[in-house]
Amino acid sequence: MFNCGRLTTAFIAAMAALLLPACAAEAAQCGTGAGGFEAWKSAFAEEAKAKGIGGAGIEALMATHYNYPTIAADRGLKSFRLSLPAFMAKRGASVIAARGRKLKLSHADLFASIEQRYGVPAGPLIAIWGMESGFGSQHGNQQSLSAIATLAYDCRRPDFFTDQLMAALKLVDEGRLSAETRGSMHGEIGQTQFLPKTVLEYGVGDLDTPAGALASTANYLKAHGWQRGAGYQPGEPNFAAIQAWNAATVYEQTIAIVGKEIDGGDD
Repeated sequence: MFNCGRLTTAFIAAMAALLLPACAAEAAQCGTGAGGFEAWKSAFAEEAKAKGIGGAGIEALMATHYNYPTIAADRGLKSFRLSLPAFMAKRGASVIAARGRKLKLSHADLFASIEQRYGVPAGPLIAIWGMESGFGSQHGNQQSLSAIATLAYDCRRPDFFTDQLMAALKLVDEGRLSAETRGSMHGEIGQTQFLPKTVLEYGVGDLDTPAGALASTANYLKAHGWQRGAGYQPGEPNFAAIQAWNAATVYEQTIAIVGKEIDGGDD
């Protein structure tokens, strides 16, 4: 007499082995240093194809390079450890607030339109705009796709940046990003520095323009719980949306403080 339990178990195990994707043994593995980057790209390309990434995205991926400046910057993030006054001084918060008040006036129609649609006032949007890119003057000069691919390969935060890289390749397929697009050290793009997945989920218009970047930022904040007319200082309802924007406490507090100064104390 045969043992049905044993046969069933053995049969299932055998069939599972046969049904595993052929590429599973070659799945992209994270690494440290540039040595394994090219092999990783080839493995990642197969995973990307399986998830629907097209030829343009794969071609852009294979054109990326290991980005040493990105790794150096990722290992050297120290400003978020500063005290709030030191951080605000380092980031030029008083200058941002002073210029922000002028921009609020010169772009009054734009901010009125954004607030009507998303419920987010000018102050925190301008504070973010100034903090992220100096009001569009500092986009960064790294090849965005290479920066993101490098971080997806690196073993420090591969899961987070794998999602970002898949989103970036989708943007390439859609014609919204190219292999030559320039951004910041971690691959952020546009005047308020969106990562690719955030572009896909909340991007409105051209993020390289004030209108597109600011509307996208307001859309992000609204999606993360911004309540029209509520306060945005620490302890108030909308501060949670600012916290969703950036996880560093000093950054969150600076946005709230500078935003209030721009809004003339009317939060």
